[in-house]
Order: sequence, then structure tokens, then C-alpha cells
Amino acid sequence: MDVDRLSDEVEVVSQIYALRYGIERDPTWFLLKLQEEVGELTQAFLMLSGGSRGRGNTPEQLQQALRTELADVLSQVLLLTRHHDVDLQAAVEEKWLRRNPDWMLRQTNDENR
Repeated sequence: MDVDRLSDEVEVVSQIYALRYGIERDPTWFLLKLQEEVGELTQAFLMLSGGSRGRGNTPEQLQQALRTELADVLSQVLLLTRHHDVDLQAAVEEKWLRRNPDWMLRQTNDENR
């Protein structure tokens, strides 16, 4: 998955959403919208795991709700990083991937080519 391309595509959808509903996407909105989506993900997880009532949904519907909310959270993270001009790929490499010995070996091999 190309993170930059995905971010570009999500940005287009977010702009359409903002225009349609008259939303100002200011710095506070980006963070609060992410928080809203994390709350919805939590609710979907609780319903799926039996920690909350399922509201008559089938297990398949609950699983779909979890997938949908995960997509919303990822999309909002992409929008937040884009708004703050954060290179998400570089940040993940620095924070996470450098701890993976296989990743580090590939980086070393790439540098030696």
C-alpha cells in the first residue's frame, strides 16, 4: 500500500465531506474527528466481543462494523498527519521499523547497492 497515494485519495473524500456539510477542517477538527472515530471503533469492538449489546446485529454485521471503523480511524490518522505535514512513513520507520532486525538488514543492503 502506498501511504502517500492513500493519503491523497482520503484527502479528496474529506474535502468533499467538509464542503457537503459545511465543516471547517481546522487543527481542532482533525484531532477531535480522530477521537470520534476511535470512540466508534471502541463501540464496534465492544459489541463484537460481547462487552456491549450487539443491538440485534449478526456476527457478520458486527465484524463489518469493526472493519469500517478501523478504516475510519486510519483515514483520520492520514488526514491528521497530512494537516501537520508529517511524513508518516518516515515516522513509522523511525519509531517502529528500526527495531525490526530484518528491516534494518534490508536498509543496510539497499544502502550498499
